[in-house]
Amino acid sequence: MRRAYSIALFIFCLNFGLANDSPFRLAPLFTDHMVLQQDSNVPIWGWGTPGDTIGVRASWGEGAMAFVGMDSLWMLTLKTPSAGGPARVEFRHDHTVLYLNNVLMGEVWLCSGQSNMEMPLEGWPPTDTIAGSAQEISNSLFLPTIRMFTVKRAFSPVPESVCEGAWVEAMPTTSPGFSATAYFFGKALQQALKVPVGLIHSSWGGTPVESWMSADRLSGIAGYDTVIQKIHQSVDSLRMLKEWLGRFPTVNVRQRERDMRWRGLNLRDSLCAARDYSDASWHVMQLPLVWERSGLGQFDGVVWFRKQITIPVGWVHRDLVLELGPIDDIDVTYVNGVRVGGHEEEGMWNVNRTYHVPASAVDSTVLQVAVRVIDFQGGGGIGGPEKSLSLRLEEGGERATLQADAGTQRISLAGAWRYLPVAEYRGSQLFVFGADGQVYDSRPRLPVDLSGYSPTTLYNAMIAPLAPFAIRGAIWYQGESNTNNPALYRKLFPSMITNWRSAFRNENLPFYFVQIAPYEYGPAISSHLLREVQLATLALPNTGMAVTLDIGNPSNIHPANKQDVGKRLALWALAKTYQKKVAFSGPLYKSMKRRKGSIELSFENAGAGLVLNKGLHGNGFQISGPDSVFMDAVVRVQGKKLIVSHPDITNPVSVRYAFSNTAGATLFNREGLPASSFRTDDWEVTVPARAAVR
Repeated sequence: MRRAYSIALFIFCLNFGLANDSPFRLAPLFTDHMVLQQDSNVPIWGWGTPGDTIGVRASWGEGAMAFVGMDSLWMLTLKTPSAGGPARVEFRHDHTVLYLNNVLMGEVWLCSGQSNMEMPLEGWPPTDTIAGSAQEISNSLFLPTIRMFTVKRAFSPVPESVCEGAWVEAMPTTSPGFSATAYFFGKALQQALKVPVGLIHSSWGGTPVESWMSADRLSGIAGYDTVIQKIHQSVDSLRMLKEWLGRFPTVNVRQRERDMRWRGLNLRDSLCAARDYSDASWHVMQLPLVWERSGLGQFDGVVWFRKQITIPVGWVHRDLVLELGPIDDIDVTYVNGVRVGGHEEEGMWNVNRTYHVPASAVDSTVLQVAVRVIDFQGGGGIGGPEKSLSLRLEEGGERATLQADAGTQRISLAGAWRYLPVAEYRGSQLFVFGADGQVYDSRPRLPVDLSGYSPTTLYNAMIAPLAPFAIRGAIWYQGESNTNNPALYRKLFPSMITNWRSAFRNENLPFYFVQIAPYEYGPAISSHLLREVQLATLALPNTGMAVTLDIGNPSNIHPANKQDVGKRLALWALAKTYQKKVAFSGPLYKSMKRRKGSIELSFENAGAGLVLNKGLHGNGFQISGPDSVFMDAVVRVQGKKLIVSHPDITNPVSVRYAFSNTAGATLFNREGLPASSFRTDDWEVTVPARAAVR
C-alpha cells in the first residue's frame, strides 16, 4: 500500500507542479472534478509539516485555516454554497500553492456492496450484461454533472488513511466503467433535483458484510475476537508478503484492452500444457473443489491443473468430449498438448466447459489433460458438481465402439489432480512465478488467510480512508455472500450501518439498500431468510429497502435490469431525504387478523391499493393450519388488504408470500412497486416494528 501510494503521490505532485519533496498533500478524495456536498460545512484534510499553517480559499468567497498537527495531519471545514459550479479551491502551505479546478457543489452519496454494485455500466459480457447499456453509455454525453470516484480494490489488516481513485465526469468514454447501480441512482437524483451528483463507489464482488465492518464494531459480536486478533498480527507478515511479491515480474492486466485482457499472457508457464512435462513435484487437489477450500487458501491468480487418464482401447483415434463443468473465472484447456478449448472473457465464471477433443489428439490409451485457470475475484477453480467432470465419446462414435468396450460410455474425472500456482493477482497486477519449481511454497504465510473476504479488511482499506468526507447518504447492494447464515446477518448488517454512521459523524445518515433478488442457490441455501433479515433491518431509523423480486433472474445472480434498481433506491432518497411526494416503496407486511376460515393481511405502503398478478407458479401465497403444512392459497384483494384462504383449511394460522429462493413478485401497489417476501409465522421474533418506514 505504501509503495502504491508513493507512486500515486509522485504522479499527483507532477500534475500539480509541486516539488517532489513537498510534505504538503491532500487526502485522495480531494482532486479536480470533485463534487462537494452543497450547503454544508465539509471536512477537508491532508498532511503537511507539523506546526505549519494551511490556508484555503474558495472561489465562492469562503475560506478556512488549519494548523498541521504533530502527526502531520491537518483538517479544516469549508462552508459550501448551494448547488452549482464549476468552482476553484486554492490551498496554501508555506510556499506551495495548489488549485483544485472544476469543482461542483451538489449531492454526494457513498455507493457500496458486492458484485451487483460493482457491476459496470458496460456489464461483464457475454453472460452478465446491463439492459440498455449501449444507449445509456451514449446518453451519458449529456450528464457531465454526474461524477464518480471509484475506490480501487484494496484490503488491509489495519485502518488506512489513503486509498486510490479519481473523480471522473460521466461521458461515453468514461461511463462504461461506472457502477451501473450507482449511475442509475445518480441519474435519477440528478433529473429530479436538477443538481450535480457525486458518487463515491467502493465495492468488491463476492464479499461478506463483515469485511466492511471495523474491528472495534465487529469484536462486539460473538465469534470474531480470535480472527480479529490474528488479522492484527498479520501486519508484519503482510509486509513481508508484499516484499516477496515485489521480487517477481508483473503484468498489469487492467491496462490491457478489454477483449485481450486475459489472452496471450506471458506467464512463463507454456511448458505446463506439454504432454511430456513432468508434474511429479506438484501438489494434489481433489476436484471438483473451489480452491479457497483447499491448501491453496484465499488466492486470486493463475493455477495449472493436470490429470493423466487411461481410456479404453476402442476410444483411440476417436473424437471425444471433455466436460469440466463451470470454471471460475477463465480457462484454457489442453489434451496431449493440443488446445481443445477455452473461455478467456470475463463473465464466464458460471458457464459449463464442454470441449471437443479431436481424434488426432487421441493417439494412445493415455491422455494428459491440462487446464490453466485464472481467478480474479471470489472463489476460484474447477468447482462444479462431480458429475460435471467427465470424458466421453462424441455422439456417433459411441455406438461404433460399444461391442469392443461394453458399458464404458463415460469416464469420471473427479478425484486427484495435480496443481501448480504460476502467478498471483493483486491490485490489477499479475505477479509472475512461472513454472520453474514450486515457487509458491516459499510464499510468506500469514497467521490467518487474509484477503478482501476477511473480516474488517475492506472497511480498513476502502471505507476508513473516505471518512469523514461530507456525504448526504449511502446506498448498499450486498447480501448474497451471507445467505449461508441469515441469523448472523441479522446482527451484522444493522451493526455495519451504525458503524458507518459513526465513521461519517452522522448518526442519522440515510442508508438505503437493495433486497437481494431471486436466484437458484440450491437446496442448502434459503435466501428468503436473508431477505427477511433485510426487511427487518428497516426497523433502524433512516433506512430504506428497494425490492427486486420482479426484476431478478433465478439463473443469473447478476440481473441485467439495474435501471430499476437505481431508480428504486432513488425513490427512497427522494421521498425520505429530499421530502419529495413520490411513491417510494411497495407493500410491506404489517399485521394479520384471523377470520373464520381466512386470514386478513394489512400492509404499509399499500399506496392507492393492492394489485395481485398471477405468476408462473400461481399467486405466490401459501397458507397453513395448526399443522404448519403450507398449501397454495386463494387470495382476494380487498382495497389495501388481502383475504387469504384455502378450501381445505378451516382454521388458518399462518401465511407466507414469495418465500423461496426463486419466487418472483406477484403483489404490487397500484404505483407499480413490488411487495417484499414475508411470512406471518414467527413474525414478532423476526421483524420488529418499522416506525421509520411509515
